[in-house]
Amino acid sequence: MASGIIFTVAATDGRARTGVLKTPRGEIRTPAFMPVGTAATVKAMLPQSVRATGADILLGNTYHLMLRPGAERIARLGGLHRFMNWDGPILTDSGGFQVMSLAALRRLDEDGVTFASHIDGSRHRLTPERSMEIQRLLGSDIVMAFDECPALPAPEEAVAASMRLSMRWAARSREAFGDRPGHALFGIMQGGVTRELREESAAALRAIGFDGYAIGGLAVGEGQAAMFEVLDYAPGLLPQDRPRYLMGVGKPDDIVGAVARGVDMMDCVLPTRSGRTGQAWTRRGPVNLRNARHAEDPRPLDEACTCPACRGYSRAYLHHVVRAGEMIAGMLLTWHNLHYFQQLMQEMRTAIAAGRFAAWEAEFHRLRAEGDIEPL
Repeated sequence: MASGIIFTVAATDGRARTGVLKTPRGEIRTPAFMPVGTAATVKAMLPQSVRATGADILLGNTYHLMLRPGAERIARLGGLHRFMNWDGPILTDSGGFQVMSLAALRRLDEDGVTFASHIDGSRHRLTPERSMEIQRLLGSDIVMAFDECPALPAPEEAVAASMRLSMRWAARSREAFGDRPGHALFGIMQGGVTRELREESAAALRAIGFDGYAIGGLAVGEGQAAMFEVLDYAPGLLPQDRPRYLMGVGKPDDIVGAVARGVDMMDCVLPTRSGRTGQAWTRRGPVNLRNARHAEDPRPLDEACTCPACRGYSRAYLHHVVRAGEMIAGMLLTWHNLHYFQQLMQEMRTAIAAGRFAAWEAEFHRLRAEGDIEPL
């Protein structure tokens, strides 16, 4: 890659692949799960704690940081890495997802989007050029092209028009990004659940040329079966020698299914958001610690887990602090969830390298089907 960010596929097993994305700020082992640090923080976690879970890279949010504290302020204070005390790689999204999720607060045209801030109602303008400028001010290592992502289901004509607008914005993003050694720009494939539109989008992105390619517009209401149908062909439409990033995914079985279909990178707020609401993700599926069945259970959440929540605390204690609304509940369960997600990625990397991914995947589904341990 001309950017100085180098991607190497070390092994493949079926369509699953494992490798390394090398950046000046460190190596990202793939398949990789990126914890989401929306507002320059992974909620309830210290940066060194996030690192301790096994995370190689974090995600920051252009839209939220643009509004508060402001990209120019972060730049004056030394950039996002110094600002949030994280010295590893950071990927920033483009603000495009908020074009969809905050649809009631925006006006879209060919040039870009006018937002009303969800914080104070102030007006803001986001274009491909401004998105590139904000991400440059933040200093992120991987920059995402500015796109529009329609919520699904949507009429095919609307999905097609949106995709073609995103491809025009992708070309403008590429132009505005310029030559930035040590930084990468990823394009974003759109097209909903229609193969012809995905093919058209992929061809447009390949013609522009990017350092990596994201599969956007999924996990937005279409359901897992429809998402997997797209992933059965979408990664293969993208260059083999570039990382493939599935945006906003997901639950553990979504992640495993995506990796099996050739995806290299993912992000989601699920492990952190769940941790703050009393839900833990384990090898045996999700566990709701609000449930009374845990009130007198002296056992750990997962006897095989080495995270602080499982090493030092009982289900009874976790149930108590969740029900009492204690801050430590969100801290411990977020750490556990991020640890579990990173453990999942490590196990898949190991299985792919050993050529036994299918056997690993079968065991993953078997354990989840068994469900949580029996109550005492």
